[in-house]
Amino acid sequence: MTNYSIDEIINVMQAKNYKIFDEGAYNLNLVGIRNTDDPNANTFNDLFCCFYKDETNNWQINYWACTTDPGLTIRVTPMNTKFGTAILVPNQYRAGWKIGTHAAGTAFAHLALRQNKPVKLYRDRDLDTELDFDVTDIQEGMYGINIHRASAWNDAAEVNNWSAGCQVIQNKANQEKLMELCKKAAETYGDVFTYTLLESSDF
Repeated sequence: MTNYSIDEIINVMQAKNYKIFDEGAYNLNLVGIRNTDDPNANTFNDLFCCFYKDETNNWQINYWACTTDPGLTIRVTPMNTKFGTAILVPNQYRAGWKIGTHAAGTAFAHLALRQNKPVKLYRDRDLDTELDFDVTDIQEGMYGINIHRASAWNDAAEVNNWSAGCQVIQNKANQEKLMELCKKAAETYGDVFTYTLLESSDF
């Protein structure tokens, strides 16, 4: 997927009247970009961007492969059979995530960003392999939509059950880099973060 420039991302965010954190060093902008050219791919074909001003007031950016969509396993056997598969709705969620532990109490537990405020979800209820982004079927609430990593051992080739609606970074080292940046930012701005989900069709 294309690595959009900071200017391109900022232009899209400004057009949507989203907040851009451009004052102070390590004031993080966390942005996911959903690949609308191939929304049903069971791969990490989306983009996670983390951009910020450094100590010299220059922009820095990291690009990491991720998924913003639930995997194939979850589409046909959702965790919540009553409501169906969860798909995060593109939006800017102010202070929506907080540093914490994903999958606490399990072997998969690791430092991540945990949902901190209600988010909006599309609900795909038909249990097939294709994702339904139905604007008439949106729920809002606390659903454990976290920002975490996939496998601790390798770069998972397919999403499958790594995401049930969470935003999942493919590479462990990249997700750990994100958390180091978040911890650094938290020293100045606190441990809650805004996350913005855009779509490639926005560009």
